[in-house]
Amino acid sequence: MAALDELQLALHDGPAVLVQVTRVQGSGPREVGAWMALTPTRLIATIGGGHLEFEAIAHAKGLLEGQVLPPSRSFALGPSLGQCCGGVVDLSFELLPQRPQHALPDALPDELLDELRQRLSPPEASLLPVGLFGGGHVGRAIIELLTRLPSRVQWFDSRDEVFPSGLPAHVRAEHSEPVQAAVQELAPGSRVLIMSFSHAEDLDVLAACLLRQRARGDLAFIGLIGSKSKWASFSARLRERGFSATELAQVTCPIGLAGIAGKQPELIALAVVAQLFLSWQCSV
Repeated sequence: MAALDELQLALHDGPAVLVQVTRVQGSGPREVGAWMALTPTRLIATIGGGHLEFEAIAHAKGLLEGQVLPPSRSFALGPSLGQCCGGVVDLSFELLPQRPQHALPDALPDELLDELRQRLSPPEASLLPVGLFGGGHVGRAIIELLTRLPSRVQWFDSRDEVFPSGLPAHVRAEHSEPVQAAVQELAPGSRVLIMSFSHAEDLDVLAACLLRQRARGDLAFIGLIGSKSKWASFSARLRERGFSATELAQVTCPIGLAGIAGKQPELIALAVVAQLFLSWQCSV
């Protein structure tokens, strides 16, 4: 579950204190805008851990208990906190009231939650755009990671009732038949991952991506799950469809960072998501 969704549910049960990084001078564990929330029973998200977070939790707990405390504090990350970052971090503390008891957890956001989403959601430019084709074990493992990372995901499958319930707002799941038709819906700059239940579908989605690249050239990464032998077979069939060697060179297969071995869906997902973020951050 994404942190914002968890905060929404927590406010249905009781109040919370929102702690947010408002300024960083020098080196700090998290960037401006990073946040966490403390409720009477749980801690949501993080501002970087360590003694800084320990002190922030104590301050937020005091506010939850009704103590009169300042709404902001400045922390020097030096010997006094036992952290060697060496910078200064300013934090704000905001008491968020409990949602009305009649509001259901899955109801439309009230004004407070709508405002919180606008304030706490990362800017669009800082989100990794991903287009994922396939709702199988690896696809689900990838989504599980991306729900906790700064991303914007379009998730497609041709099968009914494949997608799990309770997806966060930044993951949009959509049934598409034929599935390759959804390639035209991908956001510009998307990192595309192709891993459907069918090799025939994989080939059709891949061909559609290459046609889009030929026309628009706006997909930043095209990754196909599979082995080198699968790619040899696919590349031969794509050449028969008229794609050149230069066009085929835009495809990454196999996918995932080298050195992360293992065939478990979770390990494959880890290697693939790390590869996406590495290529994205290197291009920014």
